Amino acid sequence: MDKQQNNQILREGFLVKRGHVVHNWKARWFVLHPDRLVYYKYEGSKKDSCQRGKIPLADCIITCPYLEYDTRPLALKLQTPRSAEHFLEACSREERDGWAADITAAVHRLQAGPGQAAPPEPKQLQLHNVSLNQLVDSMYNAHTGIKLTVHMEQGSSFSNCFSGSAVADWLVSMQLALTRVEAVTLASALLEEGFVRPVGVKSLDAMRWAGLSEQFLDDSTALYGFSENFKKRGSVRAEMTLAAVELSGEVVKRGYLLKQGHKRKNWKVRLFVLRSEPDYLHYYDPTKDDINPVGGFSLRGCLVSSLNDNGVPSGVKGKVQGNLFKIITVEETHYFIQAPSQKEKMDWIQAIKQHV
Repeated sequence: MDKQQNNQILREGFLVKRGHVVHNWKARWFVLHPDRLVYYKYEGSKKDSCQRGKIPLADCIITCPYLEYDTRPLALKLQTPRSAEHFLEACSREERDGWAADITAAVHRLQAGPGQAAPPEPKQLQLHNVSLNQLVDSMYNAHTGIKLTVHMEQGSSFSNCFSGSAVADWLVSMQLALTRVEAVTLASALLEEGFVRPVGVKSLDAMRWAGLSEQFLDDSTALYGFSENFKKRGSVRAEMTLAAVELSGEVVKRGYLLKQGHKRKNWKVRLFVLRSEPDYLHYYDPTKDDINPVGGFSLRGCLVSSLNDNGVPSGVKGKVQGNLFKIITVEETHYFIQAPSQKEKMDWIQAIKQHV
């Protein structure tokens, strides 16, 4: 592979990376090349030119999803032949799976080498050999089973349950299913046989009205719980809080953006989540979690506009990368935000305008 091919960019964007020495999490800009994954630090609001680290892809092993971190369900792990482990987290399941697929494809191309055949396709799961009783016992295992957490839907907070996408993630990570399609097939069988049950409006509606193959939803907002036979797991309770109302809307869009602080005027990477009904935009510190927002506001009556990248607009401090836009709330609070690309900026502006 020549130098020009090695420098080809296959994918780039923000990921949150766990440190090697101090195990804290930092947002970094990652660039995938055919033979390596490199990452950079954002200084202020601009990507620095100094490469902060490199992960060689030759014979690298990808684990996706990686479910050892309870508070980071969107993580994946890369392990190099020298046993160095790299833990990365994406802003959404789609982004995580996209990164994993592109990295896996690059690794396979390196393994095949020029003129050689790519590795064979994985075998299909033989579903008739699967014991549903053993499967649900594995899910129920207190140490290695699926995690029971608190979820919110339409203003209600449900405890002791899990999402449809969490089930698919767990089945794939435990190699009980080879693909998400197979995971949904298995989960649908568990639902049909009464081992798990729908919790909340979305999963109940799917079970009542959808076709047989669409009754189980691989969706982070479709909730499920174990059947009543599992008494020691606890019953599902619903509680209403003001925060739950704000966070109960359907997630329309998620992504990493740069936000200028209101007091210090410094720029930081934040995970933005746009929800509808009620229409809210929340932002989270990606070095911590996506459960407790550090800020947010109702989109009702907001004004959103694109800013010119020529020069520094009024109210913006420091050097900026570009792709700026501004949101003004009904309380006259100004939010200055940068997107990683012009396309992402316009996508966010269009999505927000549909919910103001």
